[in-house]
Amino acid sequence: MDKISANKTKIWKKYYRLNNYYHLEYQHSIRNIIPVDASVLEFSCRGGELLKSLPNKLKVGVEFDDGLVRYANKKLSKVPILLFNKPLKLPAIKRFDYIIFSHTSSDIDDLQGLIKQIKRFCDEDTRVVVSYFNFFWRPLHSLMEKVGLKHPSYKEPNWLTEGDVDNFFYLEDFEKIKSIKKVLIPYKIPLISDFVNRYIAPFPLINYLCFNNYSIYRLKPKIKDYSVSVVIPARNEAGNMPGVIKKIPNMSRFTEVIFVEGHSKDKTYEAIQEEIEKYNGPYKIFLFKQKGKGKGDAVRLGFSKAKNELLMILDADLTVEPKELPKFYDAVAQGKGNLVMGSRLVYPMEDQAMRDLNYLGNKFFSWAFSYLLGQKIKDTLCGTKVITKTHYKKIEKNRKVFGDFDPFGDYDLIFGAARLNLKITEVPIRYKERTYGTTNISRFKHGLLLFKMLFFAARKIKFV
Repeated sequence: MDKISANKTKIWKKYYRLNNYYHLEYQHSIRNIIPVDASVLEFSCRGGELLKSLPNKLKVGVEFDDGLVRYANKKLSKVPILLFNKPLKLPAIKRFDYIIFSHTSSDIDDLQGLIKQIKRFCDEDTRVVVSYFNFFWRPLHSLMEKVGLKHPSYKEPNWLTEGDVDNFFYLEDFEKIKSIKKVLIPYKIPLISDFVNRYIAPFPLINYLCFNNYSIYRLKPKIKDYSVSVVIPARNEAGNMPGVIKKIPNMSRFTEVIFVEGHSKDKTYEAIQEEIEKYNGPYKIFLFKQKGKGKGDAVRLGFSKAKNELLMILDADLTVEPKELPKFYDAVAQGKGNLVMGSRLVYPMEDQAMRDLNYLGNKFFSWAFSYLLGQKIKDTLCGTKVITKTHYKKIEKNRKVFGDFDPFGDYDLIFGAARLNLKITEVPIRYKERTYGTTNISRFKHGLLLFKMLFFAARKIKFV
């Protein structure tokens, strides 16, 4: 190790200790972004402190300074820390689930060139997490450096705005999924810093003053063909069953329709059986009787029985017509989103399709969940949702993060997708008035439950 590298390592250790509170906050933020079962590649890993803090099993670090590489390798004997070189050479790993740029954009000479290099370690499910300082803090950064409170810059850093970073990734065929802003107070003030950074910093407008920005990107997917499983949960919907199978349009050579009937007081089960007996077409049709309660339980049963790759939910009340389903198929097949949901709040509705109080409630929850999840969501409770089995399995595996108390199933998918940084996309649909039966949703009872889930999501996602 030459004297320059040795000195850089010494300086890094000094300022890591001095700014320990900030670094611990940074590590906390990254742990809340990355699932514990993901493989991780970090650029600008310094002394390997972040990688050491992550519980993930498969981790690799890349550093630009030889001295820090040696220092990190001594600390992390089981985590390879590599010196950056061109072309980039890594262990024989084809892809990573998460690639982290730990303030790499501030120091690197050619950010676009690095983005181009990492593409060979990415597929459409890889997420690139980029951390960078808020441009607003630039004068204070300079002051902190002058008074010895911040690690010195060896050259003028790249002060990039969020738009600048977005553009670099756009040029290399990446798209942004969401952005996160963290930390108002980067130094430890007992009783104050933790409270402000957890509970004040996330609020709208205030968070534009945060010290750290995080942007999450994915490589733009290629067009795919999918086999399809349409899951239809049905309770007290006997009058909507005649002809329902024939109304489902052909979207794939391999299509199955799965009915899940749950504790109906009318003859829904018998009506479905009659439709199956009459049907003489290309689709495979299945009928299961639900043992648990609630639409969420019915959807999970249907998904567990599905044999095809693309999972679709179609509500048996047919307020969203089956002819809308190809729009959802195309959105997933063309890579527009990982979880594709219907939005009833774009087109005008039929007179009795949604009562005024329900409409206002949907508007409020739309704003609240868009804020909490960091992705624009206009309608959280439209029953029509589409996701691949691969992504659903990941949500299922991580369900313990949010628990299992959503009777609708909508928030199980939305929260799970947000936690895994999946791209959530909405398809505007025409929402029809019911022609048979009454809604299974109680405005006040289930409205209170939605508030409970709202606060639960706030605690698990935003105020952490």
